[in-house]
Amino acid sequence: MQTEPDHAYPDHWEADVVLRDGGTARIRPITTEDAERLVSFYEQVSDESKYYRFFAPYPRLSAKDVHRFTHHDYVDRVGLAVTVGGEFIATVRYDRINAQGRPASAPADEAEVAFLVQDAHQGRGVASTLLEHIAAVARERGIRRFAAEVLPANNKMIKVFRDAGYTQKRSFEDGSVHLTLDLEPTAESLAVQRGREQRAEARSVQRLLAPGSVAVIGTGRAPGGVGRTVLRNLLDGGYTGRTYAVNRAFPEGQREVDGVPAFRSVGEIGEPVDLAVVAVPAERVPEAVADCGEHGVQGLVVLTAGYAESGAAGRERQRELVRQARSYGMRIIGPNSFGIISTSDAVRLNASLAPQSPAPGRIGLFTQSGAIGIALLSGLHRRGAGLSSFISSGNRADVSGNDFLQYWYEDPDTDVVLLYLESIGNPRKFTRLARRTAAVKPVVVVKGARHSGSEPPGHAVPVTRIPDATVGALLRQAGVIRVDTVTELVDAGLLLAGQPLPAGPRVAILGNSESLGLLTYDACLAEGLRPLPPRDLTTTATPADFRAALAEALTGDACDAVVVTAIPWVGENGVTESGDGEVLAAALRDAAATSPAKPVAVVHVEMGGLAEALAAATSTRTNTAPAVATSTPPAAATSTRTGTAPATDDPDPGAGHKAPEAAARPATTPRRPPGQSASPVSAAARYGAPAPTTAPHDYRIPAYPAAERAVRALSEAVKYAQWRRGAAELGKVPQYEDIDEPGAAAQIDALLGEHADPRGITLAPAAAHELLSRYGISVRPTLPAPGPDDAARAAARLGYPVALKTTAPHLRHRADLGGVRLDLADEVQLRQAYHELTEVLGKPEELQPVVQAMAPRGVDTVVRAAIDPAVGAVLSFGLAGAPSELLGDTAHRLVPATDRDAAELIRTIRTAPLLFGWRGSAPVDTPALEELLLRVSRLVDDHPEVVAVSLEPVVVAQRGLSVLGASVRLAPPPARTDLGPRRLPSY
Repeated sequence: MQTEPDHAYPDHWEADVVLRDGGTARIRPITTEDAERLVSFYEQVSDESKYYRFFAPYPRLSAKDVHRFTHHDYVDRVGLAVTVGGEFIATVRYDRINAQGRPASAPADEAEVAFLVQDAHQGRGVASTLLEHIAAVARERGIRRFAAEVLPANNKMIKVFRDAGYTQKRSFEDGSVHLTLDLEPTAESLAVQRGREQRAEARSVQRLLAPGSVAVIGTGRAPGGVGRTVLRNLLDGGYTGRTYAVNRAFPEGQREVDGVPAFRSVGEIGEPVDLAVVAVPAERVPEAVADCGEHGVQGLVVLTAGYAESGAAGRERQRELVRQARSYGMRIIGPNSFGIISTSDAVRLNASLAPQSPAPGRIGLFTQSGAIGIALLSGLHRRGAGLSSFISSGNRADVSGNDFLQYWYEDPDTDVVLLYLESIGNPRKFTRLARRTAAVKPVVVVKGARHSGSEPPGHAVPVTRIPDATVGALLRQAGVIRVDTVTELVDAGLLLAGQPLPAGPRVAILGNSESLGLLTYDACLAEGLRPLPPRDLTTTATPADFRAALAEALTGDACDAVVVTAIPWVGENGVTESGDGEVLAAALRDAAATSPAKPVAVVHVEMGGLAEALAAATSTRTNTAPAVATSTPPAAATSTRTGTAPATDDPDPGAGHKAPEAAARPATTPRRPPGQSASPVSAAARYGAPAPTTAPHDYRIPAYPAAERAVRALSEAVKYAQWRRGAAELGKVPQYEDIDEPGAAAQIDALLGEHADPRGITLAPAAAHELLSRYGISVRPTLPAPGPDDAARAAARLGYPVALKTTAPHLRHRADLGGVRLDLADEVQLRQAYHELTEVLGKPEELQPVVQAMAPRGVDTVVRAAIDPAVGAVLSFGLAGAPSELLGDTAHRLVPATDRDAAELIRTIRTAPLLFGWRGSAPVDTPALEELLLRVSRLVDDHPEVVAVSLEPVVVAQRGLSVLGASVRLAPPPARTDLGPRRLPSY
């Protein structure tokens, strides 16, 4: 007779998951209160599925079966259920067995496992997801293998086991297939898990962006209001699906609103609804969510505010909103969202408060701020850029930037990803997804709330303890283009979306303003580019001269990118002609279209014609030539859905620019009366430039009102292209034969067992040195010197020359304060140094002096590793002393570091030349330094209990290195959000 559960309910096994079709479900342990749910679930399973589970006809469960399947000890007998709407749709169970296949307890490490999935939910990836979770539970309980008996005809279940990626054995015994799975995760099982995660999360986003029908819940009865505005925007945007207006306050007889069918609830619609936009007061949202969930709505966009951004009560309201929606299998964008937009011709969805949909384009835009989203939409629209999709996540309670990275990774309509982030809920996962996405398309990020030290209102996420510069370095390691402002986000996005990646840092500069060319040249140097001397075409240059010069630069091998600078021509009466920009745009487009692919950017000052050329190209939406996208909008234009820019004014030509000099027009050019414009073709003919021709590529030449902005965007493209070329050569995590991983684990367990403090412990020097030695890291010994005689004996033991150091915390590593005396050649010098040390700095018991043998001369460096609650384990490197402590010249990489990461780490700091023979000095042993970094990385990666390591100083000589000081801190390992089975975050 089985007893009640022997262990407490393991609530950490509960998880919300995304299934293959994009819907959500909940996985939780089965309890004694689930008897009725289990019976109801079993009644809905087909006879065939029951036969596959029990190998015989089994029409119903007996009372004994129900008791057995609902009573578990959560160690040797475990059952998990998948629920949607609170009801079971699948179950899995394991029973620990011994070598003879009989029930057993630990130390037996094998278990028999069996699955059952409702027929209506088969094919959704339920069993595969359950296998991940039950395997994680089994590993936690000391089970290393699963055994399963499967009928040969049960191909679906056999495929679940076969495709999981675990090491397995198969045999055919007594008419069934016997499977044994080794539950130790493998590279293949992890790849399978992450591949399934990507497909499921991408599908969940696709369901939100491409719904077949939309209901706006909270549509007002009178014009105005949030709900009515969203409904109007859906209609004006040309949404291709079915649209419904929902408001429980509608009169009984009301049948439509703005020509859209009107209903008092989703249930009254009587047809499937894929997406619901919720715009009702916060207290009515639970009712609306229940109405949606009970009638099969797949996703929600919650515009309603009053959640976590409003305080503790709102935060709890937000948690309940997520729990309620996920219980029905729905995902949420929001709450406090501005909405979502998809410009796909098949959808044309504007389920947002933006009155005008952006033009279709190749940029995907995600923002956590509605206000910033409005600004970005406006800025991109003014500059003629189109979007593939736009998402304002609001409080990001459920769907996050990680989900959209999964979607955009393989979205054929998106070439560039732009993200405005105020928090990162799962930084490890974000870094992994960003690295994978950046390998195929640029990811540009601007991060808000960088220095506040707390989460933004409405965002419940881990708070990082590391500096923002470190976060930026880690993002760059993942290939993310990190910019500082939303203006730079747009600048970089326009260049990356419209131009090819540069092959290198060489930049040609040409234009009709010598001053503007020099400003561009200086900006290139400041950004680390290699500019060629500016080519001054003189102020008399015609558009044909520009075209010829640009074509020559693009065709030659001397440069990798071109920046064109332009100022307006001024006629004899001092008035510029409105057609100049159009003619120049046509000339530049023609040169770029007929030359080898290199990125081109334009820096212009008050060239209104460029803006007009942009507006014309955008409004017609032709693919005949690469249009010039400018940051200066046209003087007047109508606002249409095709993307014509609205009338605005941008008087600032950019910081550092002096007033543009007037360029004289050729005397032979006839003057056009003010206000009269000419067509691009006629103007081109006047200046000898051919009319626009068909371009081999459909891309835009971005234009900027300041040299610094154009060059900064180009610099980011150069660095990204370099990273992407290197990303094709994946680094390796070296294996060192002398590493004693089991010994280190045993020592760590013993040390933590001796100290129960959950905050952790700092190891004594001897213990720290012993642990490091297990990973091949040798620390030069130090001997205590509580008195001068002790110091003399220590020096005699170590051998002269020696160093005398204080180890008091306020003087450690502070040679500048006199706490370190070096190169003491004999006992006389040692005693003299000891006397001076204690005379000036304090008593020996305060200074805690030690003696250490001198290391070979070299460069003093510092190597550190630490675990941050938000980003995980971070490996850091810099030069010891002022460079790293005062100037912050430190490089960082995520753990585990590869050989490529280690090589980049020591070359990234600004003071790196000191390691490679600066000003005639001898280069130091950088291979030995790289090996040390990799060994430290392995230590903290293999043992998450090692929460901090500091090696300082590490003296790197011409041959070899010496670790002179080391400290290690241990603590119970923090939770890892990037390992284990797939699950949605819960905040």
